Amino acid sequence: MAVIYTLLVLILAVFVAGFILLVMGAINFDFSNSEIPPGVNEPVKLRIIHVILICRAVVGKILENIGICSRVSFVRYMQSRKTLGRDPKLCIKNLCFDKVPVRIYQPKVPSASQSRGVLFFHGGGWVFGSLETHEKLCRSIAKESESVVVSVGYRLAPEHKYPAAYEDCLNATIHFMKNIKHYAVDPACVIVCGDSAGGNLAAAVSQTLAGRSDLPKLRAQILIYPGLQALDFNLPSHQQNQAVPLLFREHAAFYMLQYLNGDASNLEEVLEGSHIPIDIKLNYRKWVSPDNIPEKFKVRGYKPHVLLDCTTEVYETVKRFCEPNLCPLLAEDAIVQQLPESFILTCEYDVLRDDGLLYKKRLEDNGVPVTWYHLEDGFHGIINSFSNDWLSFSSGKRGLDNIV
Repeated sequence: MAVIYTLLVLILAVFVAGFILLVMGAINFDFSNSEIPPGVNEPVKLRIIHVILICRAVVGKILENIGICSRVSFVRYMQSRKTLGRDPKLCIKNLCFDKVPVRIYQPKVPSASQSRGVLFFHGGGWVFGSLETHEKLCRSIAKESESVVVSVGYRLAPEHKYPAAYEDCLNATIHFMKNIKHYAVDPACVIVCGDSAGGNLAAAVSQTLAGRSDLPKLRAQILIYPGLQALDFNLPSHQQNQAVPLLFREHAAFYMLQYLNGDASNLEEVLEGSHIPIDIKLNYRKWVSPDNIPEKFKVRGYKPHVLLDCTTEVYETVKRFCEPNLCPLLAEDAIVQQLPESFILTCEYDVLRDDGLLYKKRLEDNGVPVTWYHLEDGFHGIINSFSNDWLSFSSGKRGLDNIV
């Protein structure tokens, strides 16, 4: 019996030691391939969050390898574990809008007049994120802006590929607009808002609704470091911030492919720019080009990228990247001209910074009023870390205050 017990202890010790070595190896590898520039807000906190995310991913991979669950499922489970209690200032309800799960945050103290309504689409690369991951953010927006916030729990990739997430967000928004009287919201004050992938979805929904005469016109769109195109992953911000947490350049392209078709086999072609034919890229160069980025954003180590052509086989798998519902930066001027007043938040140390800058220019060129707020010391994902206990970021709170 003692021998068996000793063997079990040894096996457990070997397993734990192997696990620790595996995690430490992953952390060291990720450290050597990551960079936190000197100008980043509170770099030590960012490094700690980065380590936590690495550990979570490694554990998920181990569980996947031994057949317990997939890495994606584990990360989603860990993201959704933390639940908040009741809020004395809000009435919070879980409902379904046209079969789409939503969570509604209504201030308990009624407004003297009708409230504004905010449709919120969470970030997470269309693969992660949920009603829970953005709970604090939605509560804060509802209370600080005295708005009715509707957080939309759209379907995630790779199980549900494009256009599932877009359709869920669009259908939930239309349902809310058609039933707006039930929430004491002013039909003239409905806003779509989202961060990262959610910013992509907010931009796509806003474009789709721009020409609708049977619904109230959206009052505004709020786009928080949105990802808006997949034609060029070699813009200045992609090069400068390719290894800055919390979103690496490679991950940004990977998530786009997961959302598109659940298959990342063409990742290398997408990263090097050999996934779209040159003639098509030239056609969109008036909108997606480093030439449209202000010079001050190119001084930090940008090198012009040579245009590469692609094979027919590769293009066939990713040609829907040219659809505005997936890449809103590619919408025609006739659509962009009809868009509502816009707020765009960008971060200096974010691979997606230039997507926001390019869309800002497109909106302004088409006469759409734009309020732009740039976090000089910010990184991708910082807004959702505005109230993360001792890992909070003052820059994130500053960005949120401007959104509100």
